[in-house]
This record gives sequence, C-alpha cells and structure tokens, in this order.
Amino acid sequence: QVQLAESGGGLVQDGGSLTLTCRPTARTFDNYNMAWFRQPPGKGREFVAAVHWSGGQTFYANSVKGRFTISKDVAKSTATLQMNNLKPEDTAVYQCAIGGSIYEFSDDREYTYWGQGTQVTVSS
Repeated sequence: QVQLAESGGGLVQDGGSLTLTCRPTARTFDNYNMAWFRQPPGKGREFVAAVHWSGGQTFYANSVKGRFTISKDVAKSTATLQMNNLKPEDTAVYQCAIGGSIYEFSDDREYTYWGQGTQVTVSS
C-alpha cells in the first residue's frame, strides 16, 4: 500500500505564492501520473495538475494555467506544485494522487492512491 504525504499548505494573501510537495512511501508509479486535485469549501473535488512520471508530460486545469507549475524530482521521487498569483478562489484542500495515464489525467476515478490533503487558504 502506497501512502502519500503532502506538505506546504498554509495561509497566503491574494497574489501570493505557495509550494506544495507530495512524497510517496514507495516508488510504484513509473507508468502513472502524480497529480494534484483540490476540493473548495462546499464543492466537489476538481483536477488541478498532473505529471506523467516516466514520460514527463504535464497537464493543467484551465483555471490554473499560467499560474501553477507541476514538476517532478526523480531523485527524491516527489512531485511539487508551485502556485503563483494565488486567488481567493484557489482556497481548498489540496490532495496528491497517483494513478491515471496520459489519456486519463483529470478524472479522479482513475487514481488509486491518495494523500490526506493539505489546506490552502488565500485571503482577499
């Protein structure tokens, strides 16, 4: 069973930046994506970004394109989500996940392993 640990959430002002890191306990995802999803208050879970581990392809939700960057660190087996120009509507619990593929990257049903989540709050 792979466990995922997220870190880096917190409180930031409108226009600020945060960096989230996802660290799995085992390396079993060469043919899968490492992705970030988020759940805003009172809403359902939504896709944010994903990186295919072996191919390196990256995918983004339209709402974060140009502001967020997902990257991988092969040596550390971690994925990082750099979030710039944060807005109040980015406030959510952010979860890391492993699964999917380059063809199925935004559907949370395609992801097998999930972290507990980390809170990101953007104040106006």
